[in-house]
Amino acid sequence: MTPQQYCQQKTAKSGSSFYYSFMFLSKQRREAITALYAFCREVDDIADECTELHIAQVKLNWWRSEIENLYQNKPIHPVTKALLIPVKTYHLDAEHFNEIIDGMEMDLNFNRYEDFKQLQLYCYRVASVVGLLSAQIFGFDNRKTLKFANDLGMAFQLTNIIRDVGEDARRNRIYLPLDELAKFNVSEDDILQSRESESVKQLLDYQIERAETYYDRALNELPSEDRKSQRVGLMMAAIYRTLLREIKADGAQKVLNSRTSLGALRKLSLAFKVWIKNI
Repeated sequence: MTPQQYCQQKTAKSGSSFYYSFMFLSKQRREAITALYAFCREVDDIADECTELHIAQVKLNWWRSEIENLYQNKPIHPVTKALLIPVKTYHLDAEHFNEIIDGMEMDLNFNRYEDFKQLQLYCYRVASVVGLLSAQIFGFDNRKTLKFANDLGMAFQLTNIIRDVGEDARRNRIYLPLDELAKFNVSEDDILQSRESESVKQLLDYQIERAETYYDRALNELPSEDRKSQRVGLMMAAIYRTLLREIKADGAQKVLNSRTSLGALRKLSLAFKVWIKNI
């Protein structure tokens, strides 16, 4: 199995909405973004699946050393081998890969976030940084596109957090800011015990409104000259924003006990419409 095949398998196996957007890219860019996403999956799986904190930390530290290997042209892992050419071709910064690892490290050290400022740092590291790297792979002429990528990454991560409230609670994780739980008279136990209520609905609708604000901000920031090159980001935005709106339409508090998702054909349809619109 080649490094590229390994990354393709890792990405397809995740079932992510991103996968459907990657299909529209040229071979070179598709392999680059697939390798980036495979890297994210590798380090995210450590935070999600490794129950021993010490072992998880050792594994993340190994990935830090592997990023060093990558930038010294001697990668060991299939993912970093697949990243070797993209790093040079698209001038990807080692600091960004390490910031993603920093975000996964936060998952080892925190299972609660006191306020949105603290959560915002987490979202920046695990999602906005990925957006910045992706924007470089897709290509841009106007540096304002990086602001688009930053805010779109934030919107994606906030959508993930809303979608996964119940799933995260079953792992004793609450990503909703605790001061906002208090604002809506929702206790941690309400979330952990999956108690659907009007208060929980209002809390989650508040989170949805924030995510919508980030989508609006990102889309307004994208310079017209870069819309074509950033089509994949726009496709992902269409898919994720549709998911967010379905969650709200279904009754946001239902995420405590079920996981809203879009079917593969619907994702492809949404992606294709955006692609055609921005040819």
